[in-house]
Amino acid sequence: MAGPVYPWRKDNRFELLIDGTVFFPRIIREMEQACRTIDVELYLVSSGESSDRVIATLIEAVERGVRVRCLLDSLGSHEMDSDDRQRLLDAGVELRFYNPLRLFHWVGNFHRDHRKLLLVDEQLAFVGGTGFTDEFCQPVEGGFCPWHEQMLAVQGPVVSDWLDLFERQWKASGSGWRRKPTGTGKASIPRTPETGDGWARVTYADASSQQEVLQSLFATVARAERRVWLATPYFLPAWRVRRSLMRAARRGVDVRLLLSGPKHDHPSIRYAGQRFYARLLRSGVRIYEFQPRFLHLKTVLVDDWVSLGSCNFDNWSLHWNLEANQNAIDSALAQAVQQSFEVDFQDSFEWTRAAWKSLSLWHRLKIRVWSSLNRLVSIWFSIRR
Repeated sequence: MAGPVYPWRKDNRFELLIDGTVFFPRIIREMEQACRTIDVELYLVSSGESSDRVIATLIEAVERGVRVRCLLDSLGSHEMDSDDRQRLLDAGVELRFYNPLRLFHWVGNFHRDHRKLLLVDEQLAFVGGTGFTDEFCQPVEGGFCPWHEQMLAVQGPVVSDWLDLFERQWKASGSGWRRKPTGTGKASIPRTPETGDGWARVTYADASSQQEVLQSLFATVARAERRVWLATPYFLPAWRVRRSLMRAARRGVDVRLLLSGPKHDHPSIRYAGQRFYARLLRSGVRIYEFQPRFLHLKTVLVDDWVSLGSCNFDNWSLHWNLEANQNAIDSALAQAVQQSFEVDFQDSFEWTRAAWKSLSLWHRLKIRVWSSLNRLVSIWFSIRR
């Protein structure tokens, strides 16, 4: 599965869609209007109100002659019940599952398809971090969805690269290729355009290009002049990521992290990641923890360069997952992403060195326990890979 390094393409259009109350109705509407094809590649799918709406929409699309293909991760979709799967198959939806769990597959079961990609009529791509679950897509009390998320609607020449990426993985999943082998070497990253709007490039991680999405981040952060703002829900970054952020902060760049706060689907990961806070704060990195809901964003803003998609830039994602992000140079998109960050910073607790020093013994114990377990797991998996 030798994969390409996709080039920068110009004349693209972007629309930032914030939270399921905005992007879910838009996705449904576009699928309802599809005339030729709908392609879906997702990690999280569970039976519920949201998936019922999606399944009904896909079945109606097949009935009017649209070709519908769904590539779902077998672990991420384990809460999608057999009746829902059968409804899709009976209607004529082409359904495949990435890396089905097997008893004697051992650590091979940890290779997952973590991408979130929807393509409509080969002209419109939705890229981001959502799944088809009620946590992402159904508002609760207060009118917000429980999980805070973003999706990016993309139109233009770059959609052809998203189609190519989907097609490659679709064929691989249908040919018996089950998991992601270890990548080797570095990809040659195309030079980022210095001027103009509407530029976009598909960046991803898979068998042949494991670190390409990370290389793009490093190269861009190294050139940052004004800001590096990064949002991620699972802050367990590799040393190279932390070093890159600290170096930028030390040379005067405004480096900020927007992370998940107490409302978290895996609180242990939050505690494990907090062990990095003290050193980052000493280097000048500002750290915010979002308070109102679980923050699931995977968004980076470096000057006016935007990267948005499925990648958390943590060790787990980069070692085990298929990931994909949309990189973009576009002033309107950068402004929209900046505004989104600024709103979320206001709803966040900003850590300071004084706040870190005043942590209770009980909180410090949880950090120590979960960070130690995380180290042990990381060492074990690095040996077993």
